[in-house]
Amino acid sequence: MSIVIENLTKSYGSQKALDGVSLEIKSGQITGLLGPNGAGKSTLMKIITGSVIPDAGSVMVNGVDVLKEPLKVQRVLGYLPEHNPQYLELYIKEYLEYVASIYKVDSSRVSQVIDMVVLGPEQHKKIGALSKGYRQRVGLAAALIPDPEILILDEPTTGLDPAQLVEIRALLREVAQEKTVLFSTHIMQEVVELCSECIFLSKGQIKKQLTRNEIERGSSALEDQFSSLIV
Repeated sequence: MSIVIENLTKSYGSQKALDGVSLEIKSGQITGLLGPNGAGKSTLMKIITGSVIPDAGSVMVNGVDVLKEPLKVQRVLGYLPEHNPQYLELYIKEYLEYVASIYKVDSSRVSQVIDMVVLGPEQHKKIGALSKGYRQRVGLAAALIPDPEILILDEPTTGLDPAQLVEIRALLREVAQEKTVLFSTHIMQEVVELCSECIFLSKGQIKKQLTRNEIERGSSALEDQFSSLIV
């Protein structure tokens, strides 16, 4: 399931967050959005999900116009925002059962997703008692509940320790075999480990798109390109 974006523009007052962005996110692969704070990554993701309306341009998800039929698109999307909202007073399983009820998904899916993101040992805890890394896992679990065809993940590995990073990277590789995954990151090694394609975004514009062959040159080569492109 592909995402086709054409001439996307969005401003907040005098600040232009996106400036004529056009790209295609291919089906069945992991695409990374790489850029500094304020580059427009989160705005781009929010527009794809239909939660923010652009000033101009279009987004088509598998041929469906996000602006005209946002609910139809949202049914096939799983979204983890950068600051993922959760009910801190709820237990993990209780919260995920609530999410499942919203999507009208059978409650058996909750146990499957808890196993997928390795939350089992913590599921007896309230979300408010979790570390930032485990809260990220809960957010990822919530995004996976409806078994979406597309995953939009804004900084999904924030706060994870090295062992958790290995587990979540393995999970993302697994889900990408059947889904289209778009995620943002500041971490070069994350792109090297996961991405089939990388998009450099700076000041609301796409500066460069890298193929897997170019990504495989390593994180130091990415850092050099990144530094030269964001100036």
